[in-house]
Amino acid sequence: MSKRWHGRLILGKTYLRHCTSLSLDANQEDCMPDACLRWPASRSYPVAMANDVIPVKIRGILPANSGCALFIGNDEKVFVIQVEQSMGLVIGMALRGTPKDRPLTHDLMGLVFQGFGIELERVVITSLKNSTFFARLILRQQNELGTKLVEIDARPSDCLALASALKRPVFVTRSLFHDVEDMSDHLAGANEQEGAGEEDSEEPGEQA
Repeated sequence: MSKRWHGRLILGKTYLRHCTSLSLDANQEDCMPDACLRWPASRSYPVAMANDVIPVKIRGILPANSGCALFIGNDEKVFVIQVEQSMGLVIGMALRGTPKDRPLTHDLMGLVFQGFGIELERVVITSLKNSTFFARLILRQQNELGTKLVEIDARPSDCLALASALKRPVFVTRSLFHDVEDMSDHLAGANEQEGAGEEDSEEPGEQA
């Protein structure tokens, strides 16, 4: 695998060192080294500069008709990504730090990363097409040969599960954040209902 000096600006952080960049895209049959993170012409992921992304967090997880609704955002805006019920449970366990007898799939992936000296730098939710969200895992591996940067196309649910398990930051592209519907009121209403339910359950019963 050839190596060369080159600079690459990823989410506002310039890498100028002896490194190899690799892009793994689900729609690409071959993944070429030193590709400088090239995408097919039909797909574009505008995640190149810091001012193009916004830091977000998982603000809530609620049951939905088709699984679970992940409320993702910041104090300004919250949007929803629908995931399978099993993924909602996994992400909730990771956020709460629930101990597990054996590693689950995303725990196992984290252990594999650790074993090969790979760091999940961040997760970026990039776009919404035909009611489907797209996301990227940004990985870094550094050893005596240099630094390798890899962006991998992945489901947002898998990205968020890994980010939750490994305590890594999550970002969303500014253009996507601008376009998605604000669901802050829905989350606030759900939290109020949950709080009211807890208060009702704590009221003392009538003594005999």
